[in-house]
Parts: sequence; C-alpha cells; structure tokens
Amino acid sequence: MAGVSSIKFTGELNERLLAKLEKNKDDLNKVVRPSLTYWQDAWIKLRKNKIATISMLLILIYVAFAIFAPVFSSYDYRSQDANARNLRPCAEHLFGTDYAGRDLWVRTWMGARVSLFIGVAVVLLSTGVGAIIGGISGYFGGKLDLVIMRVIDVLYGIPTMIIAILFMVVMPPGIYTIILAMVVTWWISSARMVRGQILSLKTAEYILASKALGAGNWRIILRHLIPNISGILITTMTMSIPIAMFVEAFLSFIGIGVRAPMCSWGSLAQLANQTFQIYPYQLIIPAFFICTTVLAFNLLGDGLRDALDPKTRGKY
Repeated sequence: MAGVSSIKFTGELNERLLAKLEKNKDDLNKVVRPSLTYWQDAWIKLRKNKIATISMLLILIYVAFAIFAPVFSSYDYRSQDANARNLRPCAEHLFGTDYAGRDLWVRTWMGARVSLFIGVAVVLLSTGVGAIIGGISGYFGGKLDLVIMRVIDVLYGIPTMIIAILFMVVMPPGIYTIILAMVVTWWISSARMVRGQILSLKTAEYILASKALGAGNWRIILRHLIPNISGILITTMTMSIPIAMFVEAFLSFIGIGVRAPMCSWGSLAQLANQTFQIYPYQLIIPAFFICTTVLAFNLLGDGLRDALDPKTRGKY
C-alpha cells in the first residue's frame, strides 16, 4: 500500500509540474538578454572601457575647441601686433603670443583644425582607395592579383617620407598637397590588409550562397566582403590618424608643410623651436596637444579593437 501511495504521490507531483510548466510556457520562451546588433554590442563594450571612453571624450573636446574657439575669439590667427610680441600666458592671451604678436590661443586651435582635418582626410582617402584595390586584388585573384601585388611591392620598397617630400617640393605648397602626397603612399598598407582579409572570406558559405543566387562580383565585394571587415578597417583607421598627424607635424617642422599665415601644430612647434630657450611655452603648448591627441587616438583604437572583436560579442 505504501508503494502504491508513493506512486500516486509522484504522479500527482509530475502532473502539477507539467501544469505549471505549461502555464509558464510563454515566460520560458522569452529571451532574457535583449537582442542587439553587432554595432550596438560594440558600443556597449566600448562604453565599459573607461580608458577608451575618456580618450574619445578628449578627442571630442579638442574637435569642439578647434571648431568654435577661433570663431568666438576676439583675435584672428593672422593678426599681428608689434606691441604684444612674445607675451607670456595671461588673462588676455591665455596661451601668450608669438614673435609677431599673434594670439597663440587662436593659432593653437586653428592649428588643431588643420592637423585634425589632414589626419582624418588622409586616413579616409587612403583607406578607401586601399580597400577598393585590395578588395579587387583579393577577390578576383589570378593575373590581376599578381600585377597589383607586384606594383604594391615596388611602391612599398620606396620610403614613404621621400615620396611625400618630393610631392611637397614639386607641387604648390598647401593643405591639399600634403593630403595628396600622403595618400599616394598610405593606401598600400590598407590594400595589403584588405586583400588578406578578402582571401580568407571569399570562400565562406554566405559568399558561395550569394553567387548561387546570382549576385554580381561588385555586389559581393561592396555589400558582403567589405562590410564584414569594417571592424578591422575602423580600428586601423583610428590608429592611423595620429600617425598621419605626426607625419604632417614633421613635414611642417622641417619647413615643407603648412605655410604661413596658415598654421598647424607642427608649424607652431617649428616656429617656437627657434626661441625655445627664451620662450619655452611657445613649444610646450603645441607639443602637449600633439602628444595627448596621438595618445588619445591610440588608446581609443585599442578600445575599438576589443569592442569590435566578434569573438568577445556578448561578453561584458
């Protein structure tokens, strides 16, 4: 009798559990974690990286000052005042003045505008050109890939700085000449990186399925392959911007970059180098902004690399 009672009790317990599960079936089917896209997931991981977030805020602050500080200042970056030469930082001139009496606060943020514009423009153009050429080379392969890679090998053997200096000497000086001189050589590394990624992706199942559905080559390259390496491209671009800014600063420092009256952080450092021992603040200020901007972009690039890594998706 005890065994029969135990069986009945077990059966009743199972029926209750089944009834409870059936009642809460809708709740069990609900997904606890919200569905996130790849970019939403990357943004959450990036925000949790405090160093990358602070670096991004610092860059945004510099960009805001570069845009608005020259506009709302009572001084012009070209205006000279013979009675206000080499003034030290004060209430009227927050960063002091240079040898010609020009306000360094305005010239510093005008230089930031030029340096940031050159860095971003060079990276965007060179990465775009490199992504297209590398994508074509890696996807089509064969003789076309062989020709493109041999041309890249030849160009890669020529020092980038020499080509940039030759462009700056031959062409009229200016911002757009600097951008063109750097883009001519910078697309090579992007092309090689994109080609390697395309070679590993073009045999994936979704690419074969797109071909079976009749998708054209250009559609596959532009709509499937390049978007799938966008994370690597964004990280590479972020970490390349400070390098481009540093190259521009070096060209301006040696006297073949941005010409007066226009200024950049590099040209400000070049002018201040002549009187550094007497007026050190004129060199310290642009050098400080160059160093902090380069550091901020590198730290942000490290954060983006971790945030955009698909292997860590969903791990917070």
